[in-house]
Amino acid sequence: MEWPAQVEEAILEDIIGYISVLNTKIDLSHWELVPAYNSLTLINHKTAVDFDRFRSDLLAWYAQGYSVAKTKRYLWRLPVCYDLDFGIDMEEVSQNLGLEAKDIIDLHTSQKYTVYGIGFLPGFMYLGGLPKKLEIKRRESPRLKVAKGSVGLAALQTGIYPQESPGGWNIIGNCPVPMFNPNWDTPCFVSVGDQVQFYAIERAAYELYRIEGEVGIYKLKKTPIHA
Repeated sequence: MEWPAQVEEAILEDIIGYISVLNTKIDLSHWELVPAYNSLTLINHKTAVDFDRFRSDLLAWYAQGYSVAKTKRYLWRLPVCYDLDFGIDMEEVSQNLGLEAKDIIDLHTSQKYTVYGIGFLPGFMYLGGLPKKLEIKRRESPRLKVAKGSVGLAALQTGIYPQESPGGWNIIGNCPVPMFNPNWDTPCFVSVGDQVQFYAIERAAYELYRIEGEVGIYKLKKTPIHA
């Protein structure tokens, strides 16, 4: 299902609200629901689907309207080390944007970003709300390997690579906190609709948090937000 092709929190709220309706209409043991920006993908793993009939049902349920149920959402504060050993594109980003590295860090950490989608890799968050001054094109030549935890910029977005992978975003730092673990009760602790705010740390704190994350004792910093 698709909504207007715009990046707006109001559209995301409408999608999340409609999911609350679907939770009462369909057997969730058969379905996976994937919201992102202006779309909702419904995937059935167990039964055949009469597409025309189901499409009519979906549109009818949406047309009936609904009141958005309050859901638990959180603001997650995540540490980032912007050391040039991690921020391998920081100098190039600084040159292209006409900003000092300190200004880039201040801008990047000043914003609360909305989680508009999770995908590409398990736990990869697409974070909207990047300050206008930090908007920058993807790299012309993607890298074959981007390090786990890399924090990047691309167009209107910022995000964290949850594992080593190819990627074309501009890397300005690294977050030592694991984003995804299939052995956790909730493999990805962040949900679509949550918010993320970064804060800068020094190299010594990075190494400490990395070790704590690896052994499972790092304490995530979260604050409930109004849903």
